[in-house]
Amino acid sequence: MNPDLIAKIAQISSVLEVSGYPKPGNVHRTRDFHDMVFEDFIISGIVIGDTIREAASFGSEINNSISFKEANIGKYILKAVKETDKWIANNTNLGIIMLLTPIAISAAISNTIDELRENIHNIIVNSTVIDTIALYEAIGIADAGGMGDQKEFSVTSDDAIKELIENNLNIFDVLNISSSWDSLAKELTNKMPVTFDIGYPIFSKLNKEYSTNLATITTFLTILSEVPDTLISRKYGDEKALEVSNLAREVLDSMDIDEDLNTFNKKIKDFDDYLFENKLNPGTTADLTASSIMVSLLSDYY
Repeated sequence: MNPDLIAKIAQISSVLEVSGYPKPGNVHRTRDFHDMVFEDFIISGIVIGDTIREAASFGSEINNSISFKEANIGKYILKAVKETDKWIANNTNLGIIMLLTPIAISAAISNTIDELRENIHNIIVNSTVIDTIALYEAIGIADAGGMGDQKEFSVTSDDAIKELIENNLNIFDVLNISSSWDSLAKELTNKMPVTFDIGYPIFSKLNKEYSTNLATITTFLTILSEVPDTLISRKYGDEKALEVSNLAREVLDSMDIDEDLNTFNKKIKDFDDYLFENKLNPGTTADLTASSIMVSLLSDYY
């Protein structure tokens, strides 16, 4: 697939995700947070385009040898984070970059959705310790908590880089450590099950039949209802994350697209207000929504 097209789809996916209204608990077109606003996310989605294009272009060049170790995924994640940091003061898109970069590289060398999924996994599994060092630097720049909270190979450790090199740990290795308690890490080490099995099918179906906004927020709610958000878990515990997932399911159960959306619209607005007022931010779910949209838009070209 053409790298220019892949980059545009990545940018569109990022922008559509944040534009979903009202996407409960997150920044959206009528909801700002005190430390980050809607425009921050729009800018973030746009400025990663050149790096995504470069990553896809490089990926297409190694297609003949299929040398996944040469994909340089860490380099491009770091470059996209640095570019975002030039424009935005906060971490708006580290998770999205970590998900969309391997999708973009894979899209450049895949001819079907099944190949896309398999090659994403190949890129992660065959990454190198150099990629991991770049990823750690990207996490440091974004000042993101999460993956580095464990004692072993902690991002915040003074000896982190030395430990990575000594143990020759690639991106798969370090994410696998976090996969039991971090949805994004689990996604990237297990062939992206949420993206491909939950988010992509629902977005593709609804986007063809209804509005893109409805497809976006329903994809978000569906993912949230089935996969408790680990950002909420880390801040408030697993029980609270499960409670939020159950509330998302209740909202979805009130949805009647073909008859009357009024009840659904009211419930989703109330849900958004509740999460915002209680500082419950399903940020990982938002990242997975963006990757789901990207795979769906890519599938139109296979």
